Amino acid sequence: MVALFSFLKSWGFLAVLLALAVCVKGNSEGDALYALRRSLSDPDKVLQSWDPNLVNPCTWFHVTCNGDNHVTRVDLGNSKLSGHLVPELGKLEHLQYLELYKNNIQGTIPKELGNLKRLISLDLYNNNISGTIPTSLGKLKSLVFLRLNDNKLTGPIPRELSGVSSLKVMDVSNNNLCGTIPTSGPFEHIPLYNFEHNPQLEGPELLGLASYDTNCS
Repeated sequence: MVALFSFLKSWGFLAVLLALAVCVKGNSEGDALYALRRSLSDPDKVLQSWDPNLVNPCTWFHVTCNGDNHVTRVDLGNSKLSGHLVPELGKLEHLQYLELYKNNIQGTIPKELGNLKRLISLDLYNNNISGTIPTSLGKLKSLVFLRLNDNKLTGPIPRELSGVSSLKVMDVSNNNLCGTIPTSGPFEHIPLYNFEHNPQLEGPELLGLASYDTNCS
């Protein structure tokens, strides 16, 4: 009987440790999303349920979690949000979909988004995002959809994206990008109209004949 009690006590202790581990993980993801909430103006109060006092953010509206209570989706497209993105988003290591299109988000794309190794879709189109496309996005080896069109992005298209073999859809039209369009890897199949209306973008690069960063600073 003593041995059985000791066994059950040990398992009970392990269960508590496991529960604490889940809480800590949930809190870290909740903290990351709450940092985003603090950086945004939300006139329609779509983020009102984002309460940092909850154990994890899986009960928040516009947030989807998997069976282990890890955040896998953030759906905030067309929500009249303004403000800027935050580097803390890079801590959502299970995130697969980041949907923030058709808002009024300004500022730059945090390089920390390159830490989202499970990310499938990054939709930031129709905002007012400026700065360059981070080269760190080339680390997103699960990325299928990258839509950054209709913003104010500048600089070249990172060659690092040529190594993202999973990339099927990329749209950077209606920005202020410069240089030439990569032609290797996934760029072999991306139509040229997805690069239109970038006045300083000079068309597909000709290897050995055209400098990648021609007239591009």
